[in-house]
Amino acid sequence: MQPIVDEIVAATPHVRWSIVAGDATHEPDLRLRTASVGKLLLLAETARRITAGELDPGEVLPRDPRLAVADSGLWQHLSVAELPIADLAVLIAAVSDNYATNVLLERIGLASVAILTGHLGLRHTALHDRVRDDRGPQHPVTLSTGCASELAGMMGRLSRRELVDPATDDVLDGWLATSTDLSMVAAAFHDDPLAHADGVRNKTGTADGIRADAGYRGGVSYAVLANWDPGEGDATAEVLTGMRAIGAAISVRSADGPPGT
Repeated sequence: MQPIVDEIVAATPHVRWSIVAGDATHEPDLRLRTASVGKLLLLAETARRITAGELDPGEVLPRDPRLAVADSGLWQHLSVAELPIADLAVLIAAVSDNYATNVLLERIGLASVAILTGHLGLRHTALHDRVRDDRGPQHPVTLSTGCASELAGMMGRLSRRELVDPATDDVLDGWLATSTDLSMVAAAFHDDPLAHADGVRNKTGTADGIRADAGYRGGVSYAVLANWDPGEGDATAEVLTGMRAIGAAISVRSADGPPGT
């Protein structure tokens, strides 16, 4: 797999990559912007609180207009004005719902997410803020950051139920099973985007100049992160082609071996 990664990097000199795919790597500890991948940490802390008995998954939270945000998600298009915490988590895992993210984060608290992040031993991976339509100078410059080594490590530990604790990991893994964005690395797995409970687990991030996908399938955990300057041209097609090539190599490896290698 390493020659494939090296070829992709060489063919895209204008893209900054951080890659871990099985035993293939490129700049694994390079901190990059990861867009919605950072929502993983919010989901993990929510799951931890639920299994610890600190949070009722049936607690209903209202859709707060102060936290409204556009782009990804379904809640903004639904008529229901309040949802249980567990349903908000599913919306975030399934469609990276921005409105649900902001409402749940308001309840959980960014400080609590940061504490769990530290307990997980993450130094380059973090959720920095809620989702915003516009970022001003008073806001964190990006929603989240991460590096491939930490994110692939997280997904490997999740697959082995060694991330937080087995009960929490079961809840988080179940939410991630609903992810519908299989457009990046996971595109090569040919799983049904709407029904892949026995297939890939992943969380993606998309924004201008950002494509990121972290997950695991079978015996291989991965994180493929790409950043580029949109002002220098759109690299989306090249990046997606590279990510899917890595996914194709993973699909060969993931047929064998223990989970999370």
